[in-house]
Amino acid sequence: MEKIMLRLVTVADAAELVSIYAPYVEQTAVTYEYEVPSVEEFQGRIANTTKNYPYLAAVENGVILGYAYASAFHPRAAFRWTAEVTVYLRKEAHGRGIGRMLYEALEEKLKQQNVQTAIALIADPNPESVAFHEKMGYRVAGRLTNCAYKLGQWRGMYYMEKFLGEHAGEPTPFCSCSEIEK
Repeated sequence: MEKIMLRLVTVADAAELVSIYAPYVEQTAVTYEYEVPSVEEFQGRIANTTKNYPYLAAVENGVILGYAYASAFHPRAAFRWTAEVTVYLRKEAHGRGIGRMLYEALEEKLKQQNVQTAIALIADPNPESVAFHEKMGYRVAGRLTNCAYKLGQWRGMYYMEKFLGEHAGEPTPFCSCSEIEK
């Protein structure tokens, strides 16, 4: 068995990422999307995300086992030091520490970008994801109830946060992912 390697995602990975994401859309309320995005839609999402934020894949034997990425938490300028983080794994990859590997690498890149706070938005109920994020040092910062409808039920949303920086004084300017990769 080959060692799991982390690398940056490219638009060429879109079909493989869709194959990981599709079961979450079709069979769960982990994501509130109703339709699986097309490969072309996912390519656009990857291209848009990687303009400013890291998008990482965990690869073993040439197969992507999972991915994690960051995105803007809010479009207003004052929020540029806060990023939303997301991770998805193939079902068979759960319980192997891959989510932790991806998040640790993602958070390290965010720190290099001068991001101060990481925010995870988690569908409610999703006790596994809440427990994972708590193990990663996130805390529940808020909860919305009955804000989404999927699979025949009204569902909520947890906001979980983790401070990556000290929040002391004026922050160092945000750097895009491409700036830190130079």
